[in-house]
Formats: sequence, C-alpha cells, structure tokens
Amino acid sequence: MKLLLLGAANSIHLQRWANALAEAGIEVHVASQHPPLPTGWQAAVRQHALPVSGGRGYAANAWALRRLMRQLRADLLHAHYASGYGLLATLAGCRPRLVSAWGSDVFEFPDRSPLHRALLRQVLRRADALACTSRAMRQRILWLLGGRPQEVAVTPFGVDVDVGVSVDDAGPVFAGPRGGLCVGTVKGLAPVYGVDLLIRAFARLAPSYTAQALRLRLVGDGPQRAELQALVVTLGIADRVDFVGAVPHAQVPAELRRLDVFVAASRQESFGVAVLEASAAGVPVVATRVGGLPEVVDPGVTGLLVAPDDVPALAGAIAQLLDDGALRQRMGRAGRDWVAAHYAWPGSVQTMLALYRRLLPGHA
Repeated sequence: MKLLLLGAANSIHLQRWANALAEAGIEVHVASQHPPLPTGWQAAVRQHALPVSGGRGYAANAWALRRLMRQLRADLLHAHYASGYGLLATLAGCRPRLVSAWGSDVFEFPDRSPLHRALLRQVLRRADALACTSRAMRQRILWLLGGRPQEVAVTPFGVDVDVGVSVDDAGPVFAGPRGGLCVGTVKGLAPVYGVDLLIRAFARLAPSYTAQALRLRLVGDGPQRAELQALVVTLGIADRVDFVGAVPHAQVPAELRRLDVFVAASRQESFGVAVLEASAAGVPVVATRVGGLPEVVDPGVTGLLVAPDDVPALAGAIAQLLDDGALRQRMGRAGRDWVAAHYAWPGSVQTMLALYRRLLPGHA
C-alpha cells in the first residue's frame, strides 16, 4: 500500500501516525505546507513540501497536491484535520480520500459563520470515508452531516503505555518536586482548557496545606499565560505555582510522573490524549464531563469526573485524592490497566489499518 498523508507536519500526532504506519509496512509519504518537526521521523517516511503556506495555501496548493498524488501513484490520500487540509484535499479532487477530524475543526470552525459550516459540510459529505478520535466527535460530525447516512470510524490517538509506566509500580509515582504533593496539568494555556478553573480550585485548597506540602505545576504555553500568571498573584498563591512552559513531547511522561493528581478542567475537549498519558503514567485524574473526556476516564476507578465550570466541585475532587494516598495508588494502577486495555498505541494503529483495508480491499 502506498499512502499519502496530508496534514501539519509540525504536529507530533501526525508524525506518530506516519511513523507507525511506516513500521507496519506501508509506503508512507507526508505532504504539508507546514515545516516538519526537525527530529523524530522514521527514515522510511518521505516528506513533500507544498509550495504555498498560510491560509491561502489550503486552496492554492490544490494543483500541487493533485500532481503529487498522480506522480506517486498513491493508493489513498488521508487528510488529517477536516478544515484546512480537508478542504485542500477536497479541492484537489484526489480519490480515494479519507478525512480525519481532530477536534476544533468540527467543534469550533463550523460555528464561525454559515460559510464556514457550509465549507466543512462539503468536505465531510464529499469524502470517501471519515474518521475521528472519539465517540463525542463522531456524534458532532453526524449532526453536521444533517442526517445524511455516512460511516464515521472512531480511530483514537493511542498512548505508548510502556513509556508512561513508573519504575516503581508498588508506590506513588512521584512525591512532588519539593517532597510534598503536586497537582498539575499538561495543557495549552488557553481558555478552552480551563486552566484558570484549576488555579482557582487550587487556591481554595492551598490554605489547608503548607507551601511545602502542596504545589501546582502547569506544563504548557499559550495565549492565556500572562493572564494566568496575574491570576495566581491576585489569589496569593504565586509562590506555590510553577509555570513550566511547553516541553518536547518526549519529556511529557517525565513531567506527568512529577504529579500526584492530574487535572483536566477543560470547558471543551474533543478527546483527551493528555488524560490517557497521565493514566499511563500511573497518575489518577480529575476531569470535567465535557466532549470526549468521559470516554477516557472510568469514573471512580481511574479518576473522578466533575461538572464543567464548577470550581467548588473541582476542588473537592482534587482534595479527595490528595487526602487518600491508598485511593491515589489504586486509581493510578487501574489507570495503567485501563489504557493498556482500551487505548494502547498498537491497538490504535491496528484500528487505522483495518479502516484502510475496508477502503482498499485489494491491499492486505
């Protein structure tokens, strides 16, 4: 099978798909108008730079993509991200065409205007097949299709369980960076991810613990960073909050192992890869009941779920885990088992390969 992946080559998720599919024996080509990640690619993955960058590239690169597809004689074009690259694939007219939605492309893009919604619906309706990362996203796509019968495969981002497993399976993953307990998250610092809610919940908890006994660790960067830094000053907890900034994906498991409780306080979340990575690292989670997050938490077993935008409930759930070391350990172990059983990376790759085989029955 010869596969042409179309998407943002600076995305770790696209890189992981390309590498894994190449390892499975597929001839993988990646076409992108984004500069590729400088490292981490399998030698077998072949890169192709599209000539036009920026927003206009999603239309202007159609001819170049069509020519590349023809030159490669690719069996399948798989566009990642329904808006943008999905539109480019549609304008290029390459067939057969699989379009994968990732999140904001179906949850946010179509709500910008009637034109945006109409464009996305054309991309979805004209694809030969559709895929997404969660059941919640699948329901959103079916709604956008307006009742039109079309299969939408769920192909979740998997997690490398072995990378996340603690060396010490018998005890807490990590006691915290200063010998106490550590709460935190690994998310972009943007309003949709509710990091401000986590900060406010932590401020409620802080008076019950000394500064050495409880800290908040925020790994990630984004447009809300300055606002959040000002918020911790206002709440009087600046000396207990660590803004780590963005870290390479390979460093994420080590960051997760610094935490005793992982929190995903998102206001909207299409799937929840970060939650799965935390569970794989043996860290119990507290997450909100939004989007795909309830799909990646086994309530009361691997973590706790709370209503979105409810700071008191969020603080209460975090406190329940902080105050019960046995519960944290039990949920941490269950989380690793949960990920291994439902979201291990090899299983996700096999799910994608099965979809390819349905689209191209001549390729075993």
